[in-house]
Amino acid sequence: MVKDLLVVDDSKVMRDMIVACLRPAGDLAFTHAGSGLEAIEVLSLKPFHLLVLDLNMPDIGGIEVVEFVRSQDTLKSLPIIVVTTRGDESSREQALGAGASRYLTKPFTPESLLAEVRGLLSSAGAEGR
Repeated sequence: MVKDLLVVDDSKVMRDMIVACLRPAGDLAFTHAGSGLEAIEVLSLKPFHLLVLDLNMPDIGGIEVVEFVRSQDTLKSLPIIVVTTRGDESSREQALGAGASRYLTKPFTPESLLAEVRGLLSSAGAEGR
């Protein structure tokens, strides 16, 4: 079964790099969004198995996207991996407190991102998502 992932970052280069890192994970389909607002629009159009999300974006920030996702009955169990340049503990606590599933700082290793995605997809699959 194909797993649908939404990759949200205002940098196309970073979105492409995340997708390249995740290709070895298997049967995945990727949708891109370049802003928080675009992510919210895309999330309302179709279901996803996982969201990979940057915090720093020009319109609606990543924390607000996490809060939006967690406030929606149809989305609240969606696994979210935050991938950001914000390495400070307060940003990490804020993102996880808002409902992010995992928090990775840039630069990350492809292996670490792949491991997090595989782990979240397999646990979400066990829950019947």
